[in-house]
Amino acid sequence: MWPDSETTQHLLLQADGGDGQAVDALIERHRQALRRMIAARMDRGMAHRIDASDIVQETLIEAHRRLRDYLEDGSMPFHVWLRQIAKDRLIDAHRRHRAQRRDVGREQALAAAPRADQSSLDLAAQLCDMELTPAAQTLQHELEQRFWTALDTLEEPDREIILMRHQEQLGNAEAADLLQLSAAAAGMRYLRAIRRLRAALGESPSQNG
Repeated sequence: MWPDSETTQHLLLQADGGDGQAVDALIERHRQALRRMIAARMDRGMAHRIDASDIVQETLIEAHRRLRDYLEDGSMPFHVWLRQIAKDRLIDAHRRHRAQRRDVGREQALAAAPRADQSSLDLAAQLCDMELTPAAQTLQHELEQRFWTALDTLEEPDREIILMRHQEQLGNAEAADLLQLSAAAAGMRYLRAIRRLRAALGESPSQNG
């Protein structure tokens, strides 16, 4: 999901040398990845009233303001630094709007019957990059709705590592660093989270592959 690190490093070197265009390019090329990362973590009720792009813009403005500090330190990958700013802005947004919203509650996970030959997670992955017919688009939408509804029923540690690994496409080592866990502990947390997600989707253990 995140832009390739080689180009990012090249732009960082140019930005450190005072190239304003490199700064703009560096910030802009991370916009879409940040938007997906933020949208996946927004409260479902708040997401109906606040566009993830607004939080992305706040994140990028702050990143631009603090970039010199990052360049002088540089102790973490650029995308990790960006996502930390984004998480802080998202927490602020939840706090600002929590008092204003009604308690809409969470939707109950859909207890759809498990498929005989493959899990809904596997089927959704296969559909993701295909040129879809209208019927397949409808199926993909239904699978996505089931996924997000089931994900919302999990505890925060389970949701976070699933989003890191699948939505952000971070490796186990990156996720472990961000969660301040050993690689082995992060791997076990991910496996447990996937089991709970499959259970919430109504899939039997035999479908885990």
